Amino acid sequence: MRANATLAENLLWQALRNRQLEGFKFKRQVPLHAFILDFVCFEARLIVEVDGFQHAENARDLARDAFFRAEGFRILRFWNEEVVKNLDGACLTILSELRNSGE
Repeated sequence: MRANATLAENLLWQALRNRQLEGFKFKRQVPLHAFILDFVCFEARLIVEVDGFQHAENARDLARDAFFRAEGFRILRFWNEEVVKNLDGACLTILSELRNSGE
């Protein structure tokens, strides 16, 4: 677990914490199966990752995502810059995925 979150992670956490996104509960920096998840909503089985460009086409991330998909999770990945420049858009994407969690 990292002690210092990125600006993007902090911004997104301010939008997700305390059930602010239609009552869905998110947790931050959650250790699960030898991985650390940036954000997770267990109720909707949704993982949200906020990454720097060092994660572009990262084989470890692809394997990690495949593992969690096999466990029944859906994964959304955002670039740091994307969250910083368009936090509302990121939240709308997450909200759309949350609303589709029962399908």
